Parts: sequence; C-alpha cells; structure tokens
Amino acid sequence: MLIPSAVLASVGTFLYTRLKRRLPRPHFKTPSVKPNLQTIDDTNVQATWIGHSTVLIHWYGLKILTDPVFSKRIGVHLGPVTVGMKRHTAPALSIEEIGPIDVILLSHAHMDHFDHKSLKRLITRDTIVVSAPGTNRLLRRYPSLQTIELHPEDKVTLGNGLEVRAIPVKHWGNRFPWDKNMGYNGYLLKYKGIRMLFAGDTAYTETFTGLADREPIDLAFFPIGAYQPDSFQEAHCTPEQAWTMFKQSGAKRFFPMHWDTFVLSYEPVEEPYDRLIAAAKLERDQIVIKSHGESVRL
Repeated sequence: MLIPSAVLASVGTFLYTRLKRRLPRPHFKTPSVKPNLQTIDDTNVQATWIGHSTVLIHWYGLKILTDPVFSKRIGVHLGPVTVGMKRHTAPALSIEEIGPIDVILLSHAHMDHFDHKSLKRLITRDTIVVSAPGTNRLLRRYPSLQTIELHPEDKVTLGNGLEVRAIPVKHWGNRFPWDKNMGYNGYLLKYKGIRMLFAGDTAYTETFTGLADREPIDLAFFPIGAYQPDSFQEAHCTPEQAWTMFKQSGAKRFFPMHWDTFVLSYEPVEEPYDRLIAAAKLERDQIVIKSHGESVRL
C-alpha cells in the first residue's frame, strides 16, 4: 500500500516533536578547520572529516566519499521542504569544493547516511556506488553506470583496483517501516598496500575482531554518538564500545565519526569525544582527529 507523502510528513512531524523535547539544542556552528585540498596529489593518502559519517578519502589518486550528507536538514523530502533533523554543524567542505568522486560507499539507507539531495548532486555516470542489500532500487534514478549491492562478507575488486569487502555490523536498515529487506554494512577497503575499515553505523559487535591479524589496518572509522537513552544501544555503540571494537579489530589509528553534526539522541553533543578519550587512556594518541575539517595523512 502506498502511503501519501502528506501522511508521512504528519507522522514524522509528530514523532520528531515528541523526541525533540528532550534533545540538546546546540547553536549552529561552522567548522573552525578548513581543509586544504591543494596539497593533495596522487602520492598522498588522506582522510578528512566532512561531518557525521561523511568522510572524504584521497587515496593515491582515487577520491572516495562515505555516506555523503551535505543537506541542512535530513528527513522526508516534500518538494523544497524537508521534515526532520536539522544540522547544527556545517559541512567542512561543499560538494563544489570536493569535485568529482570516483567511489561512493553507502553503509545503509537511513536518512542521515543516505541523502537523496546530496546524492543527486554527486553521482555521475562515472561514479561507482557501493551500497547495502536491498538499496539499489533507491539508486535507480541516478546516472551511475556501476552500482554494486554487497551483502555481508561479499567481496569485489572495482575496475579502478579498490578492493571492497562488506563487513556485517549490528544495526537496522529500514528507511520506512515497510522497507523490510534493506540491509546495512561496514566495509573493509584495500588499495595499493593500504587498508581501511569503515564501520558505518553499528552497535557493539565482535565481527571486527581479528580483521588485522593477516594484514594491517592502517585506519579505522568508528561511530561514537547517538547512544542515549540506553535503548539506542541496540543500534548504536557507546564511545567505550567503539574503542573496544577498534582494539579488537587490531587497526592502528582511530578516526571518530557520527557525532556533533545532527542531534539524534539525548547525550550532550560534545560528550562522545570526551568519553572516547577517557576510554583510550594512555593510547589516546591513536585517535587521529577531533574536529570537523581535520584530516589524517598516512
């Protein structure tokens, strides 16, 4: 049964209004760090936090973008109006500043990870899009000539040489209540001797354990926000759990994401990073960034 958009908007507005009463209300801010892309060339490997789970990876000439969300508001789009969460930290770079993208990785179809307004401006015929099970139908409107849907543990080597393995995570994938068959992934990436782990969105799970046993993982991206109230931990890890998963994976460097961009839960917006630092203790130097716009170069 097709439910009218007006009904969806009304239901969404009611649920959002109830949730919003207890949410933090941070002031809007612009990142204090402006990435300088002019220093990057084909000899560099660099990852830059744009915001939330959106990371720009320059990788020996390849340009990769994870879960791209650049919109001011996420949610149900009704023409020019969007009903949903408003961004409180601006993207560190605009789509125009980033330019053409070679590969887009989509962990799942939730609106804070899979944003049609952003994808419409990013995907070209030459963009390779890797997405989770059941999500290809959401991408049919776009001109990409190569859209690849991976199930957990599937592996693929793209034409440009990037190896992608889908990692099972603990989350959920429905975009709307009737989307029963949409999945969710993390991704293990390898290209020219460098490996990275993008965990996507996940609660605590042991599926990352030992991923670096055979080959090193140079950089791991883990979510650290949206864990309060406690019931949210069925789908989102706490900062302490994120650190545990990072250590279990055996990766060398921790790149925190999924915090201080959209208010999705009850914890104070700056708390996740403080708790992560406390969990890391004497190993906190393995945490490579803190603020939007910051980069790590390998």
